[in-house]
Amino acid sequence: MPYAAPEVPDFFARHRRLLERAVAATESREHWTPYPESPSKTVYGEDAPVLGEAAFREQVGRPFDLPGHPEEGRVAPEERSPYGFPLGIDYPRLAPEAAVAAAKAATGPWRAAGPDTRAGVVAEILARLNAASFEIAHAVQHTTGQAFVMAFQAGGPHAQDRGLEAVAYAWAAQKKHPAAARWSKPQRKGDALVMDKTFTPVGRGVSLLIACNTFPTWNGYPGLFASLATGNPVVVKPHPGAVLPLAVTVRIARETLAEAGFDPDLVLLVAEAPGGRAAATLALDPQVRIVDFTGSTAFGDWLETNARQAVVYTEKAGLNTVVLDSTDDYRGLLGNLAFSLSLYSGQMCTTPQNLLIPREGMATDQGHKTADAFAADLAAALDRLLGDPARAAGTLGALVNDGVRERLEKAAALGRTVRASAPVEHPQYPAADVRTPLVARLDAEADRDVFTQEWFGPVSFVIGTDSTRHGLDLFRETVRAHGALTAAVHSTDERVLTAAEEAALDAGVHLSENLTGQVFVNQSAAFSDFHGSAANPAACATLSDTAFVTGRFAVLQSRRPVAATTEEPA
Repeated sequence: MPYAAPEVPDFFARHRRLLERAVAATESREHWTPYPESPSKTVYGEDAPVLGEAAFREQVGRPFDLPGHPEEGRVAPEERSPYGFPLGIDYPRLAPEAAVAAAKAATGPWRAAGPDTRAGVVAEILARLNAASFEIAHAVQHTTGQAFVMAFQAGGPHAQDRGLEAVAYAWAAQKKHPAAARWSKPQRKGDALVMDKTFTPVGRGVSLLIACNTFPTWNGYPGLFASLATGNPVVVKPHPGAVLPLAVTVRIARETLAEAGFDPDLVLLVAEAPGGRAAATLALDPQVRIVDFTGSTAFGDWLETNARQAVVYTEKAGLNTVVLDSTDDYRGLLGNLAFSLSLYSGQMCTTPQNLLIPREGMATDQGHKTADAFAADLAAALDRLLGDPARAAGTLGALVNDGVRERLEKAAALGRTVRASAPVEHPQYPAADVRTPLVARLDAEADRDVFTQEWFGPVSFVIGTDSTRHGLDLFRETVRAHGALTAAVHSTDERVLTAAEEAALDAGVHLSENLTGQVFVNQSAAFSDFHGSAANPAACATLSDTAFVTGRFAVLQSRRPVAATTEEPA
């Protein structure tokens, strides 16, 4: 009996409607998601929560298996859960030059597959990641310190949303031009000049993803899947403290690629122990043509300056700012802001840091509030929000590393504290380091050297200004100079809101206005909200827009003359 090759699934046919709907959502900017954010049994299946946690627990203390992945021994990054226990997992060791060589060798058939096939395979990877959301949630929780619900949402469905959003942009951009065309130019004498031309999107080369400790999937998936969809292999370099979420991602991606008939080495993992230099080595490799990075300003700036052979997409850090002028919902403002400062203990690149308010205060529906009174009221709102330890732990999560603790200690030493950071006992993990936000009272003139630095973590400053106009000018100036991922304004005066919009445009930052309900400045919705902006120093890319994908590929053409007797192509 003759051998029958296994049938390769048509993932594009399976996911075509999903891709078309995703493209439509990027154009309409309406609310849409194919990945439910609720960690509910009714959504994901009765056994999904138990099986997901079991998969995580069974991995703790054991080698992580990546079948067929090239390796040169094993490496243990010494991951430790911020909730108080070591993960004890080791991963394949792969030298940077070997990773680049393996990735490059896998490229040819993937490039030849075309945009439709690639988009279908990547959409299938995302579908399988969605099915593994509970396992990934536990991996995210115990590498980043996020509380479980946030780890599920941000690490799972919301990250998958951002990944699919990038794929939608990539797929649409590659299909902007036809795959083939017949060109005919009439001549004054004789037959027309006729040529057949083909247009093929071709990836730039090996893509490097350098992931962060706090949001390894949410920040990592856009670059990973945009590069794959545009025909590039990807080398995934996780932060040593958060390898597991991306290792699970790499495993699922490799399994799907192999099932689709492609070399799984299109996605590779380069794990290393703390203090390694693999990211810098990879970033300077001549074959690495794309770099995606989330993390410190210092290393992001280094990449932008030195990785000259690559197109570099960075998200770094900045001075997220809130301008306070007036409000007709003071209680709502305080509650909304308190939650924004508390979510994941302020360990988000979008958490407000500088709260600018006139020293003489602002008009509210509860009377005039001076800057000092506002600071005290904000402290009280934080006390109300975080008064119950169990609820507080579910909002705050745990501190991710010593750097955050050191900044908290440094902020406390300023001697301007209005609300001190305090430990919170976690009901399930007694060894977790859970802290409430610190709020300090500063002055726009006297403390400029303090608030023009980024204090990543649960540290925020109420800064007294001469006036709202002064605050807007300071907002514009500091964000232009130091960058920001988010900005907000509160005012009942349309003239102030218009001025704030102009200041945000000048500064190059996205703006939220009068948030007092259940939408928060440090959260953004895929397919509708843009995250990051190359218009200010905190980033050189936006998640996601056309510019985020078009630098990852080129459209190359071939052309040949057509004989006069040749019929038109069917």
